[in-house]
Amino acid sequence: MRRAVHAVLAACLSIALTACGNQSGQQTDATATAANGQQMVKLGLTQFVEHPALDAIRQGIVDGLKAAGYEEGKNVELDYQNAHGDMNNTVSIAQKFAGDGKDLVVAIATPSAQAAAKAITDKPVIFSSVTDPLSAQLVSNLEKPDKNVTGTSDKVSMEQQLELVKRFLPNLKKLGVIYTTSEVNSEVQVKELEEAAKKQGVEVVKAGISQLSEVQLAAQGLAGKTEAIFIPIDNTVVSSFEAVLGAAEQHKVPVFASDTDTVKRGAVATYGIDYYQIGKQTGEMAVRILKGQKVADTPVEVSKQTELYINETAAANFGIAIPDELKQQAKEIFK
Repeated sequence: MRRAVHAVLAACLSIALTACGNQSGQQTDATATAANGQQMVKLGLTQFVEHPALDAIRQGIVDGLKAAGYEEGKNVELDYQNAHGDMNNTVSIAQKFAGDGKDLVVAIATPSAQAAAKAITDKPVIFSSVTDPLSAQLVSNLEKPDKNVTGTSDKVSMEQQLELVKRFLPNLKKLGVIYTTSEVNSEVQVKELEEAAKKQGVEVVKAGISQLSEVQLAAQGLAGKTEAIFIPIDNTVVSSFEAVLGAAEQHKVPVFASDTDTVKRGAVATYGIDYYQIGKQTGEMAVRILKGQKVADTPVEVSKQTELYINETAAANFGIAIPDELKQQAKEIFK
C-alpha cells in the first residue's frame, strides 16, 4: 500500500510541476525543467480514508503520471497525507499544502476535495472520486470549471442499483441504507435512491451516521427491520464495511453496494466502475494541465462505463439465487 501511495504522489507531483506556472495550470518553463529532472515539482496528495476503492484510485493516479514521465524521486516531490476519515484532518492537510506552496494538489474523495478547494485558490486542485461535484460546490459548471478546480466523478445511477437489487429480491418492500449525514455526496445519493424507490413501491429505511464508530450499530438496527441493506458511495461506511457485513450475515439480510471493491469484500452485487481506471483518468488529466491545458478548459470527467459485478459466495451466504441472465451479463463473478 505504501508503494502505491508513493507512486501516486510521485505522479501527481510531476503533474504539478507542469501546472505550477499559474493558477489555470498552463505550462511554464518550470514544468519543462522538471520533466528534464532539473527541478522538482511539489505535489500534494490528500486522501480522506484508506479503503480498497480509494487505494485503487491512488494507484491509478500514480501509474497515469508515471506513464507520462512524472515520477517521484526523479522530477516529483510527493507529499502524501491521509485524513483517516477525520473531517478536521482534511482541513489541516489542505492548509498545510497551501502554506507549503504546492504546485498542484490532487484530492481523493469529497471531504478532502472540499477542504483543498477552500484552502488553495492559486494553484490547480484536481479531485477524484467525487460523486456530485456540483452539490459539493467544487465547480458550478461541469463543462467549464470556473475556478482552479476540476477532476473526475464516480457517480452511478441509484435507479439502476435499485433495479439490480430487485432482480435478486423481486418482492422487496423495505431497503435499508447507511450513509454519513455530513457527506454531501451521500445525501445526494440517498435522495436519488428514495426517488427511485418511490416509483418502485419500495420503502427506504435510512440510518444516518456521523462517525466511523456508529456504523456497526446502524447496521444492526437496519438488519432487524429491512429485507436488504444498500451501501452508497460513502467513504466512512465503506471503510467499515466488515461491521455492516457482520450484522447482515447474522440476520441473513443481503447487502448490496455501489462500488466493485465492496462486492469483492462480501456485498452481493453492484453496477460499478473500475476505480483504478478512474484514478488513471485523474492522473492523465493532471498531466494535461501540467503540460499547459487550462483548468477552465478541462471539463469534469465521469466514469466511462459501469459494469455488473457479482459475488457468488456472498449470494450463497445470504441464501439468494443469482438469475442466469445476470450471470451472463456480469463482467466478473467473484467466488
